[in-house]
Amino acid sequence: MRRIGALPGPARWPVLGNLPQVRPARLHQQLEDWADRFGPFFQLKLGRHPLLVVGDHETVAMLLRDRPEGFQRNSRLELVGAEMGLKPGVFAAGGDDWRRQRRMVMAGFDPAHVRNYYPAMQKVAQRLGQRWELAAQDGRRIDLQADLMRYTVDTIAGLAFGAEVNTLQSDGDVIQQHLDKIFPALLKRMLSPIPTWRLFPSAADRQLVRSVAEVNRAVDGFVAQARTRMAADPGLREHPSNLLEAMIAAADVEGSGITDAQVAGNVMTMLLAGEDTTANSIAWMIDLLWRHPDMLEQARNEVRDLLGNDPRALPAYEQIGRLDFVEACAHETMRLKPVAPLIGLQALRDTEVGDVAVPRGAVVLALMRRDSVAEGRLPQALSFDPRRWLQDGAPGAAASQARRLSMPFGAGPRICPGRYLALLEIKLAMAMLLQRFDILGVDTPDGLPAQERMSFTMAPVGLRMRLAARSPG
Repeated sequence: MRRIGALPGPARWPVLGNLPQVRPARLHQQLEDWADRFGPFFQLKLGRHPLLVVGDHETVAMLLRDRPEGFQRNSRLELVGAEMGLKPGVFAAGGDDWRRQRRMVMAGFDPAHVRNYYPAMQKVAQRLGQRWELAAQDGRRIDLQADLMRYTVDTIAGLAFGAEVNTLQSDGDVIQQHLDKIFPALLKRMLSPIPTWRLFPSAADRQLVRSVAEVNRAVDGFVAQARTRMAADPGLREHPSNLLEAMIAAADVEGSGITDAQVAGNVMTMLLAGEDTTANSIAWMIDLLWRHPDMLEQARNEVRDLLGNDPRALPAYEQIGRLDFVEACAHETMRLKPVAPLIGLQALRDTEVGDVAVPRGAVVLALMRRDSVAEGRLPQALSFDPRRWLQDGAPGAAASQARRLSMPFGAGPRICPGRYLALLEIKLAMAMLLQRFDILGVDTPDGLPAQERMSFTMAPVGLRMRLAARSPG
């Protein structure tokens, strides 16, 4: 049995270890490169203690299944988040706290509840289409990531909190402008050996304080609106209409163990997770389709064959499940460009990971993408080929292997509770785009392929899109 400290790894500095080498914006790529050089189990030192980095997909799946009993999120995540002013939620919770909160969250994302909300999701997609139609008329390039984050914020706020948030039709001070400062700061502070924000706060640090305060005010507003609705209609305690009402009802039961801070923390969690991850996936999907015209044409034909000649038509709930190729494009995008290409875990007991002894408290970094893009694991692994996800478009074994290797929503008991909603949002946005517009171009300001940037989630840098509105008929 090997010890973490005896494993190979990149050369280290005294005291600081590998910290001087780490580039937070491309940390996931650095770890993938080192795994190719040192093997699927190697050590990394960020300060005094060595971390275990795991790049083998079977071992990663085992780690994810061993939650919450054997592993939890890195405890530093909750400490740094609390210092920033973020309230605790299900994302960072562990043990019994996680079990209580998870039950509430899963109820809010139940497919039956999402189905009831689908007409409101269609309205948000129409607003996104109207915003892009104005850009097409003016010949303006669209900032893909920014607009898609507005789309996902508006969607999650209505579904999870019953709140009407319309950032798509506002260019003022919208909540998304504050949300997108939180994840980058969280990653930077988790990796920082010295808390410079305490000693010498920069302008960005001061802006972060204001942004967290603005988001907290919005969260408090969502909670207050929900309590007002529940006071006016006591039946909502027995039959809540959204996630927030369910959490409030559960928290108000004597002995529930759910605190007001946890209710607010889960509102914050849903906003952050629902905004960033899905928006980035859609942006990457549009980019990949543009760079593969035959796949773009097949996706466009599938949408237009389903919806007919009306450019403003959107799929009904009963129809959206028939967009098989569009969904295959989403899965292939998330295989190549997962928004969570690495997950940090902390051992809750002495254990073994592969042939490595892992002591209680040790941190393990799980590489989520490495094997899913390895040529030895999957035919043409680096190619964008959605057909591999369809039984009639690729050998069944290849499709099954892609599903085993790709884990964009995690795995095990803590698999992402919003995965059903995320796929629905992706398919609805893509159906709107492909039915209503012709894509004239997708590029970046420097004309090079979009770079991957790690800011707690992995995002494309600088993607812009030009559109032409489609004429009826």
